[in-house]
Amino acid sequence: MNVVRSELPGLLILEPKSFGDSRGFFFESYQKERYQAAGIDVDFVQDNVSRSCRGTLRGLHYQLANPQGKLVFVTRGEVFDVAVDLRRDSPTFGRWFGSVLNDENHRQLYVPPGFAHGFCVTSESADFCYKCTKFYDAADERTLLWNDPAIGIVWPEIEPRILSPKDQRGLLLASADVYAAGGNPS
Repeated sequence: MNVVRSELPGLLILEPKSFGDSRGFFFESYQKERYQAAGIDVDFVQDNVSRSCRGTLRGLHYQLANPQGKLVFVTRGEVFDVAVDLRRDSPTFGRWFGSVLNDENHRQLYVPPGFAHGFCVTSESADFCYKCTKFYDAADERTLLWNDPAIGIVWPEIEPRILSPKDQRGLLLASADVYAAGGNPS
């Protein structure tokens, strides 16, 4: 497995070895010892799968009191995946990182606690998988505005852009709850 460290501390790009032939392909999407050696020494407690159509933008979501680490990847289709550093004491606070994840590159992204996360579907549809380190808590979930000019995410030009009402009402970084020193809510 190839591990690439992004410019945002703790955010990792993982490229598992994929073995393909005329039948298709095989790769290990998670193997605890290998991921621990890569620096992801966490316990995943919940797996989620979503299917979305082209143009769907989900995010940017995070939980404040119970921040989730997420290992994310695509099993069918393609997305542009984004993480935003919300750790106020981080030298990269407010910066974003994006990567194309699809069913051909098998690339994964590890989004550590303290980041907002979202993605935009660039194929006709996409099946997206999340391994999470904390249970989902709807009352604790926050949404950062996907197009906040202060963050400046360069999303793919996809029309129509499909967002849930919750994602349309996301907060600007300047007024959002973020993580203070030590990863605690501020």
